[in-house]
Amino acid sequence: MPADLLATPDLLRSVFRRHAAGVAVITARGEAGPVGFTATSLTSVSAEPPLLSFGVGTGASSWPAIAAADHVGVHILGEHQQELAATFSRSGADRFGPPTDWREGPEGVPVLEGVLAWLVGRVVARVPAGDHRLVIAEVVDGDPSGTGRPLLYHQGRFQRLGD
Repeated sequence: MPADLLATPDLLRSVFRRHAAGVAVITARGEAGPVGFTATSLTSVSAEPPLLSFGVGTGASSWPAIAAADHVGVHILGEHQQELAATFSRSGADRFGPPTDWREGPEGVPVLEGVLAWLVGRVVARVPAGDHRLVIAEVVDGDPSGTGRPLLYHQGRFQRLGD
């Protein structure tokens, strides 16, 4: 097999940079306070029961809290929230300090304000997947009533949906 076709982390990253993905922020209540991170790996798994999944790196600062959490929050970001997405993707950032607007939601999960939609899910599985874990959660609450257009991630940047 030619060297440029060998499966490598760089090949995977290069291909998925071409895949436009919606942007979400995952939150949980940790022992030292709220935690969260930006995710583009959000997937609807099942309608009955209502299940979703997302990936999280085991080296991520949020992983210890996600690993122990009974419930997680999932927030679908709007195109007006590029800075929020950047904050939750930056290592060492004060993600829940000003200007982040949030409140304690169902099951004590941090819920971000101003998002297009949010869900709270009860974690039912954490599946090992290389240097990540796939977290599967059953939806227990949520609100789809936000307005606006979704924020996308494409070619290594947050972008707006084109017409």
